[in-house]
Amino acid sequence: MLGDNSMSDQLIIFDTTLRDGEQSPGASMTRDEKVRIAKALERLKVNVIEAGFPAASDGDFESVQAVATAVSESVVCGLARALERDIDRAAQALANAKQFRIHTFIATSPIHMQNKLRMEPEQVVEMAVKAVKHARQFTDDVEFSPEDAGRSDPDFLCHILEAVIDAGATTLNIPDTVGYSVPGEFGPMIAQLIERIPNADKAVFSVHCHNDLGLAVANSLSAVLHGARQIECTINGLGERAGNASLEEVVMAVKTRKDVFSCQPRIDTKEILSCSRLVSSITGFPVQPNKAIVGANAFAHESGIHQDGILKNRETYEIMKAEDVGWTANRMVLGKHSGRNAFRARMADLGEEFATEEALNRTFARFKALADKKHEIFDDDLQALISSSSGDEVNEVVKLVSLHVCTETGETPEARIVLTIDGEEKSATAQGSGVVDATFMAIEHIVHSHSQLLLYSVNNITSGTDAQGKVTVRLEKDGRIVNGKGAHTDIVIASAKAYLNTLNRLYSTEPRQHPQSAV
Repeated sequence: MLGDNSMSDQLIIFDTTLRDGEQSPGASMTRDEKVRIAKALERLKVNVIEAGFPAASDGDFESVQAVATAVSESVVCGLARALERDIDRAAQALANAKQFRIHTFIATSPIHMQNKLRMEPEQVVEMAVKAVKHARQFTDDVEFSPEDAGRSDPDFLCHILEAVIDAGATTLNIPDTVGYSVPGEFGPMIAQLIERIPNADKAVFSVHCHNDLGLAVANSLSAVLHGARQIECTINGLGERAGNASLEEVVMAVKTRKDVFSCQPRIDTKEILSCSRLVSSITGFPVQPNKAIVGANAFAHESGIHQDGILKNRETYEIMKAEDVGWTANRMVLGKHSGRNAFRARMADLGEEFATEEALNRTFARFKALADKKHEIFDDDLQALISSSSGDEVNEVVKLVSLHVCTETGETPEARIVLTIDGEEKSATAQGSGVVDATFMAIEHIVHSHSQLLLYSVNNITSGTDAQGKVTVRLEKDGRIVNGKGAHTDIVIASAKAYLNTLNRLYSTEPRQHPQSAV
């Protein structure tokens, strides 16, 4: 348990990138990818890592179990609806954790109780109390959330929160589930709850704000000013719909304005940028250049007046040091003559470890192949190699054997591709408006996936004309949305790899239950 004083001078950072962040359409992560992110969050010194929703699927259960085993310094949390079977499943998944928390929830707004739960308010209270008591059988660290608290009746909120504290809840999370609140009302609501609930001093008050109106960070900070001592957030603001409160923005706002905030997080801010890039690489969700803290332009100055001021005194236009959040020179560390030991050592410096020698050898082989094409290998290239290797966990039904493209001014671009499907080699040729379009059409001539292309995105991993291109592809089929990614110095090959990676994920990803589905 992290403490029982809502007015503590510690601000608890609860990261839900692996759970709520994964609910972004197409952001589904494999077990190994979740473990990589969890270890990065641990290096960031996040207090609590919400690893997933174990009852959603066997895949979610195994991912939470893997994170619980891999992490030792942070508390590992599992989400559960206010149902005994969900709570039992969470407890099983978290059993090997050094420290763990069970987070249970039920909706409390009139619109949710009437239309989704079809339950009377007192039935909801009874169910919440029963769930918290059941969770206490497994751990003394139990969090309760009244879903859609921002649109709930204040009197009813006080009633149910008092009851769950009596039942053993140690953290009360007040979610603005639909991003409806504004700072001027959300912060004071937290203060009123703390003031009105008789046993409020026995629990930490937390907030979980969505960004539908672009106010998630502002609402979270307002809540802290009014007594909340835990913020639930995600790396890069990842999350369903418009996302969640951004961890990096919340942390740096509190740290930069120590004159305003009386509590501070324990976060190692120098790990922020690397964690941001890792999440972006794994999910395929690029960070916009003007994104606060971690965007490429966050510390860039083009205006002559600004540049002059910065040269004379950094603080004229910069309120933070770029180095404090991890912005340093992306130095070259390895080349084509580097050996396995140097490669392993540098990957360890980046926080990447290999479970087996086979995994090391596979990734090292990819490194050598890249080094033959790209003279300078940067840290971001190495991170991309790991992300590419993590795709080995996905059952590769379709594999790329070879690709030949032809483009000429005045002629229709053409692609010929050779694939294997379950080991059987097949080929096809197609024309398109460009070589990438022709490549995708040739793939479809073979696989007949009948999926819809929702997104095709290209970003460079490093600078220079020999940089690897990172391609993200998003496909939709029968209501399921899946992201895939590929990287290569040849952007057409990267595109083909991304499309095939998406198809393999589409074929292999287990359907997941939404954690806010009806109880």
